[in-house]
Parts: sequence; structure tokens; C-alpha cells
Amino acid sequence: MDEVEVVVAHSERATLRVGDVFLKVDADQARVDVEIEAMSLAPVPTPEILWRKPPVLAIAALPGTTLGRLGGPSTGSPAAWAAAGAAIRKLHDAPLPPRPGRAGRNVVALAAELDAECELLVTNGLLPADLVTRNRRVAEAAFRPWTPAFTHGDLQIAHVFVEGDEVTGIIDWSEAGRGDALHDLATFTLGHEEHLDDVLAGYGTGIDLDVIHAWWSLRSLLAVRWLIEHGFDPFAPGCEADVLKSRM
Repeated sequence: MDEVEVVVAHSERATLRVGDVFLKVDADQARVDVEIEAMSLAPVPTPEILWRKPPVLAIAALPGTTLGRLGGPSTGSPAAWAAAGAAIRKLHDAPLPPRPGRAGRNVVALAAELDAECELLVTNGLLPADLVTRNRRVAEAAFRPWTPAFTHGDLQIAHVFVEGDEVTGIIDWSEAGRGDALHDLATFTLGHEEHLDDVLAGYGTGIDLDVIHAWWSLRSLLAVRWLIEHGFDPFAPGCEADVLKSRM
């Protein structure tokens, strides 16, 4: 019998691996609906859905490996990172999905959420005030008009699989929908700034780097408290706290 590997687990959802099958347990079935719909529409490789019995979704494992993870070493050749950039561009150029995603939140509401979160980070002593203030200023560049694209919404490098220099699949689509394309690019390169040029070589030109930097700061500021409350460590080397420090 195969061992059960806990891939990720917190109070909202859990993902287990048993052999070549991933079992995703999610109490929010609407989120699972979004994931299944997005995978059916995305013009990039996605995992095969084996079965669904709420609250469990079973999907097949993808060939290859990820390009790394936040806080860990990055792997893959420049060509592999460029291939990921090309796949992301293909997604962003696809016909729009029917609903907004996490990357498509209203700018005014997002700014208000960020201001409230920054106040809590300082008040609770989680981050120094000068670090929060500087990154809040950097994040301002993300609050601008943008053209909706088909976005993944949580495009961490751990969600993109490659084999050699080819993308074999992208997983975890529960935050997908219409949104800001640069949110995806920033999430994918978060903590791995050294590979941004490789990704953009595959994605294409015309990217506002100030907006990428803004999303790095914004995503990290919004994540720190949630990560702590759910048993993760944003202060580990290379993770969110270090991303914020790099903007100083």
C-alpha cells in the first residue's frame, strides 16, 4: 500500500498524495467548482480529473517536477523558465472565463484591505513599521487600470510542473478567473527575482516592472499574518519577510 503524503494542510483545505493520485479535501465546494471549470477552459496542460465525491476531488499526478518553491532553491534551466513564461502568456491570451478570480479584485477594495492589514501588522508587532510603510508605498503601483485576462490567481512556482524544458501541467486552479495578468507573473517569480528575465523572455515584452515589484510587496504584506495564523513561517529564509526586506 502506498504511503499517504500530506502535501499541504490547514483549516480551509488539505491536499494528500497517495501514489499517483492527489486527493484535495475542501469544505468550500464553490471553490472546487471554480477549479474544475477553469481546468476545462485553460489552454495549457492541467491534471486529469479522476473523480469527485464532495468534499474530495481526485486528480492524477503530473509528470516532471516543479521549478522550486518559495524559500527553497530554484531549479530548471533558463529555457524551462522561459517555457513557463510562454505557457502563462498563452493562458493570459485565452478567451476570458465567466467569473472574476483572485487576481481580479476591485482596486479600491484591495487598497482598503491592504491598509487595514498594514495597520494590523504594525499594531501586533509582526513587522517593523518602516518595513511596512516602505512596501505599502511600493505596492501603490499595482493600483492602476488593467485589461482583464484569464488568470490562474495563485500561480506559485510549486504549481507549475516541467520536464526538461517543457511545461507538463499547472495545478491548483481554485482562484482562477478574470484578473490582472501581472498578478500571475509576480506570484510566479515571488522570491525568485533572478529568474524574472527568463520568464519574460518566454512571456513577451511590454511588462511594467514597477507593477511586478508592487505585486511582490502587496502579496507578501497580505500573506504574513494569514501564514502565521495557519501554521506557516513567512520569516523562513527567502520567504515573504525577505521579499519585503528586498524592497528596502
